[in-house]
Amino acid sequence: MDECSFPYKGRDAENFEEGMISITLCEALVARTGSIMVSSKQQSGRRYVSIPTIHLVVAYTSQLVNELKDALQLIRSKYQDLPSQIVAISGPSRTADIEKTLVTGAHGPKEIYVFLVDDSHS
Repeated sequence: MDECSFPYKGRDAENFEEGMISITLCEALVARTGSIMVSSKQQSGRRYVSIPTIHLVVAYTSQLVNELKDALQLIRSKYQDLPSQIVAISGPSRTADIEKTLVTGAHGPKEIYVFLVDDSHS
């Protein structure tokens, strides 16, 4: 499956708009923390998981692991060299830096959705 983003205008950062939706694959899903592991080795690189307002992730049951260490082992087995960036996403970002008021989605997508595909019968 190819990764894409809508509306797609190119890969330049200045072409990203408010309200944009990105669709990416993931490296692993970590059951213990509920985290989505993504890396810079994906076709989308780094910006598709951090700039759009809504992030849609396509994941497979074969990517589901118990612990963070298992996810890193899965990533190591997939690539000859580790990606330059590996991120664990556990929900929209949160900050209370501004006047102690909680703000979600301040640094990255405000909404994250995971579509889990059962590939155990492949």
